[in-house]
Amino acid sequence: MFCKVLAGGIHGITSFLAQVEVDATYAMPGFDMVGMLGSEVREAKERVRVALRNSGFQLPPRRITVNISPADIRKEGSAYDLPIAIGVLVSLEMLSEEVLKDTLFIGELGLDGEIKTVKGILPIMLMAKEQGIKTCILPIDNAMEGAVVEGVKVIGVSTFLETLGYLMEKSEKANDRIAPTQLDIEALFAAEEEEKGPDFADIRGQELVKRAAVIAAAGFHHLLITGTPGAGKTMIAKRIPSILPALSMEESLEVSKIYSVSGLLKEGRPLITKRPFLHPHHTVSRQALAGGGRIPRPGILSLSHRGILFLDELPEFGRDNIEVLRQPLEDKEVQIARSYGSITYPADIMLVAAMNPCPCGFYPDRNRCNCSEAEIRKYRSRISGPIYDRIDICVEAKAVEIGQLQEEKQGQNSLQLKEQVMKARKIQEQRYQGTHYFFNADLEPKDVATYCYLGEEEMKFMENVFHTLNLSARAYHRTLKVARTIADLANSHEIKKEHLTEAVCYRGFER
Repeated sequence: MFCKVLAGGIHGITSFLAQVEVDATYAMPGFDMVGMLGSEVREAKERVRVALRNSGFQLPPRRITVNISPADIRKEGSAYDLPIAIGVLVSLEMLSEEVLKDTLFIGELGLDGEIKTVKGILPIMLMAKEQGIKTCILPIDNAMEGAVVEGVKVIGVSTFLETLGYLMEKSEKANDRIAPTQLDIEALFAAEEEEKGPDFADIRGQELVKRAAVIAAAGFHHLLITGTPGAGKTMIAKRIPSILPALSMEESLEVSKIYSVSGLLKEGRPLITKRPFLHPHHTVSRQALAGGGRIPRPGILSLSHRGILFLDELPEFGRDNIEVLRQPLEDKEVQIARSYGSITYPADIMLVAAMNPCPCGFYPDRNRCNCSEAEIRKYRSRISGPIYDRIDICVEAKAVEIGQLQEEKQGQNSLQLKEQVMKARKIQEQRYQGTHYFFNADLEPKDVATYCYLGEEEMKFMENVFHTLNLSARAYHRTLKVARTIADLANSHEIKKEHLTEAVCYRGFER
C-alpha cells in the first residue's frame, strides 16, 4: 500500500512542506530511503525499525520504500523519524489512512519509542499555518514553541504509543485526553519587561557617551566608543539594552526563528521577547561569527539579529575577523554558499564596539603612553577604512575624575533615557508605517533624500562638511540618518543645522 505523510523541513531559517511517501510491497524484504537525504535522515530507517519493534510492532517481510519530497532540496536533521514511522504503519495497513488528513508530524524517535525534541519547530509551524494544516503532532518538549503560532492545533506527545493512542481513537472524548497546547504570549512579554538588568544610573560622568548611546538606541545606529582603560566603555555598552525599544511581535518571530533552528530557545521561553545582546570573546573564529559548517548554522551575527553585537577591545579581534562584518553591516544578512546551494541568514544588528586609542591604552597622554607612532598606526590599522565607514557614531570616553566618582547624585537612569528613546521610536513607527523600515538606520540610499530632507541652509552646510572631511557617499548618508534620529529626539519634523552639527561631531574617524 502507498501513502503520504506530511512533514516539515528546514532550509536556513525558512521551512518547506515535505511529503514522506511510503510504499510497502510484496517483494524482496528491504528498507530503502531516497530523496536527497543527509546522513541523519538516512539513519532514520534503523531508528524507526527498532523503535517500532520496541513499541510492540513486528514488521512483516515486505519491501518498504520511503521517498521524502521535494527531491531537489537537501533534507537534514532527525525530525523525519515520526512521519516515517507513521507512514510505515499506514502502508502496512496497521493504521488507517484517515489519521493523516490535515495533520503534520514532527519528531525524532528514540530506540525505545520515546519522541525527542528537535530543532526548527517555529518556522515549520509558521509554514504549516500558511499551508492551511489544522493539526501538528510534535514532541512534548517542543509543544510550547509550536503553540506560539495561533490557528494550528498543537498536540505534544512523549512516546510513539501515545501518538498512536491519539490517532486511533476517533471519538471527541478520547481525543480530549491530550489537550492541545496553548500559550499566553502577552504574559511572556510582560514577564520579560519585569526583569531588570544593569542601569545607566550606575554610570558617573560620561554624559557625552550616554548621549551618543541614546542616539544609537533610538535610531539603531552602529556605535564605537574609544577611550582609556577603565573609563567606563564596557559598562555603558552593557547598559544599552536597558534603553532599547521592546521587540515587536514581528521582530520577535524573526529572532525566535533563528534561535529555533539553532536549538537555543530556553525551556519555558518559546519566544524571544527581549532584544539579543551577544558579547563574544576576541578569540572567536570567523565561522562562529558569520555562521557555517558542514550543515550551515547561524553564527553570532545572525543570533544578534534585531539586537546588539558588542565587540569589546575591537582591534584584538584581528583584522580578518573584523572584515567578516563588512557585508553584514551593509546588507544586513549573511549568505553562506555550499555545493548543494546557498543559505541566507538575517543579520540586522546594532554593532556596539569599544577600543583603546593605542596598544597600552593611554595615548595621547605621553606621560603614561610609551607606544611609538608606528605601533599606534599598526594597532589602528587592524580596523580598515571600510569598517570605520560603516559605523555611524564614534565617541570618546574620557577618564573619569575622582570628584565624579564620589558624587552622591545620580545621573539619568535607564528608565528616563528609555522614555527619550521611545518617543523617537514612536515617531519612526508613524513615519515608516507601510514600509519595511523599522528604524532610521534601516533607510536605504534611495530613500534617504525622501526621509532626511534638508533645507537650503542645511544643504550648503553639508556640502561644506562633505568636502572638508572628505566624506564618502556612505558616510554622508549615515550622517544624515544620525541627524534624522537627533531631530526625532528633539521632536523636530525638520532636520536643522544644529542636528547636523551634532551628527558631524560623531564622525570622529574622518577628523
